[in-house]
Amino acid sequence: MKIVSPKPFTFHGGKRAVLLLHGFSGDSADVRMLGRFLEKNGYTSHAPIYRGHGGPMENLLNYTPEDWWEDVMAAYEYLKSLGHEEIAVVGLSLGGVFSLKLAYSLPVKGIVPMCAPMYLQSEERMYNGILDKAVAYKRKEKKPEEQIQKEMERFDRTGLRNLLKENGQFINDVRKHIDLIYAPTFVVQGRKDQVIALESAEIIYQQVESPDKSLKWYEKSGHVITIDVEKDQLHEDILRFLNGLNWEE
Repeated sequence: MKIVSPKPFTFHGGKRAVLLLHGFSGDSADVRMLGRFLEKNGYTSHAPIYRGHGGPMENLLNYTPEDWWEDVMAAYEYLKSLGHEEIAVVGLSLGGVFSLKLAYSLPVKGIVPMCAPMYLQSEERMYNGILDKAVAYKRKEKKPEEQIQKEMERFDRTGLRNLLKENGQFINDVRKHIDLIYAPTFVVQGRKDQVIALESAEIIYQQVESPDKSLKWYEKSGHVITIDVEKDQLHEDILRFLNGLNWEE
């Protein structure tokens, strides 16, 4: 059974633009509901899919965090090419890390890092999580269990461990520079997040130098907060933050 792969999206809602960034091993579906919500409230949003994402987990191994950073930069430039001079950035997990890097690398109107790690809490947990996702994807393809087992035996586990190390190094480098961020910042963190270290949210909030910054905890939400039980409140909070920015138009 062939699975229809998710695609990047652009929802045209107005002059104000928001770049929506998914996390490691995720895809644009993780921010699609948020994009539709923002569209209804007068915002244009664009969500790319990083190379190697949105399909079998093996595809991730062909790329690096630097490749995905290039994809983020290309998505930013795409919004610029549509005529949007002012761009806010909302990112989930690794997408949140990218939002921080954008904030000290390029002009952004404001950022919302959601459940963004400042270090890898457990490489082993992430490693096992990707393997579980790989199996789940193959089952979704309706492959026989025997075939799945053989394919997983061929899964490049060394390559995956190396990629996770590269991810960790990329995150550590971003962490060293977040005191260069002066753009308005709204830090979002799910209290039930079991993927990243919860103190990451406090690190971001404390080290960002923006005079306009806030941190909100969502007590019932886990890591993929954009599709969790408090998503409606999250949408409203992000909209309130965006509406409070000093847009020129």
